[in-house]
Amino acid sequence: MLARVEAACAELTATGQPVTFADIAFLTQISRTTLYRRTDLRAVIDEHRVRGHEATTLTSLTIQISQLHRSLEAIAAKVRRHEETIRRLEHARRSGQ
Repeated sequence: MLARVEAACAELTATGQPVTFADIAFLTQISRTTLYRRTDLRAVIDEHRVRGHEATTLTSLTIQISQLHRSLEAIAAKVRRHEETIRRLEHARRSGQ
């Protein structure tokens, strides 16, 4: 899903079109709700939207840092969920022996 969003953003940017959630949803066939809710997808779209503007301003750098922070938090949460799943599976394996 992430690769599709990145490709759609790159396509819009390359053709000089604005990167919008509606256009990305249309190109990827991913609902706008999903694009807004998933912080990793939203961060990619926001990053490409910022690139279309002045990417070197202090404000845009602050926005980029904020987006990266949200993405990192989402990844950390996913890692924690995976670690918990691994712990449960290991516990179940030990209990079943």
